[in-house]
Amino acid sequence: MNDKKHEAILLVGGRGTRLAPLTDAIAKPMLPVGGVPFIAHQIAQAQASGINKIVLATSYLAQTFTDYFGDGSGFGVELIYAVEESALGTGGAIRNAAEFLSGDPDSSVVIFNGDVLSGHDLSGQIRAHEKSNADVTLYLTQVIDARAYGCVPCDESGRVLDFLEKMENPVTNLINAGCYIFKRSIIDQIPANKVVSVERETFPNLLKSGANMRGFVDNSYWLDVGTPQALLTASRDLVLGKITSPAVVNKIRDCVISPSAIIDATAKISGGSTIGDLVTVEAGAEISGSIISAGAQIYANSRINNSILGRSVIVGDSAQIIGSVIADGEKITEKTVLRQEISLF
Repeated sequence: MNDKKHEAILLVGGRGTRLAPLTDAIAKPMLPVGGVPFIAHQIAQAQASGINKIVLATSYLAQTFTDYFGDGSGFGVELIYAVEESALGTGGAIRNAAEFLSGDPDSSVVIFNGDVLSGHDLSGQIRAHEKSNADVTLYLTQVIDARAYGCVPCDESGRVLDFLEKMENPVTNLINAGCYIFKRSIIDQIPANKVVSVERETFPNLLKSGANMRGFVDNSYWLDVGTPQALLTASRDLVLGKITSPAVVNKIRDCVISPSAIIDATAKISGGSTIGDLVTVEAGAEISGSIISAGAQIYANSRINNSILGRSVIVGDSAQIIGSVIADGEKITEKTVLRQEISLF
């Protein structure tokens, strides 16, 4: 990559209603995935690609971000917080956050969607954007069934022909994968202090005006982390190495365990599980393929499989939790059996 300075905006203002009750007291991008808040992986990806300044576009529970990340110095980047008093939509959030970036109209600004875990070649996307002198370059990926996503047909040169929202008969299996690179001058054209959808308004309007919009196709790992099952999948895949992230630490065999957790020697932790700070796991307990958030207490001989436990959850002796989401502070009494399929949607 050249020596040009690169900056980024990370869109993390959403409430994450599909992940309730986990998001009742913590912002969705701050939920633990692979042992750290989800957006720690995006920040690490940005930092590895030469981005040294990131504006977090926050709204819901904004303080949870600053409490954890501070000014970003501990993560190798400069972090600035653009807090929306009321939600401005994706386009409005980008416009609002851009006020905290440098004013160079030709600079490249990377926009991350706070819902996406990706292993795509971000450095390659930036290079392609600048080589083609694009106004906007969209990261695109191929899926088997594009009906649930916005699809983006391109010509043979990679120029975007249309930007189509969800449809029953998609014209292509190339979808919007949630990472954009804008020329700064294009961001400045978005109306300020207004609710604007970049997908429904900004992109279609740019196409109508003849802007140079390009697609960057990369079929590496990609996952929309918007449901409990997707959150679990993302966490397990990071721990098991299906996607790599510099943010994954404290890995022990096939799980991640916080140094402050207390695990009895007879307990069994496996299957890409993550064990958060100050968790206690007593004798004979078995945890597989699960996320155990900070402060949880897992009593003896309990069994937890394919589940997410919120912060400070207590699981009584010999309880079984299978395919379930347990909200912060819940108490599961001894010998209780919970079986609930986590929705994929």
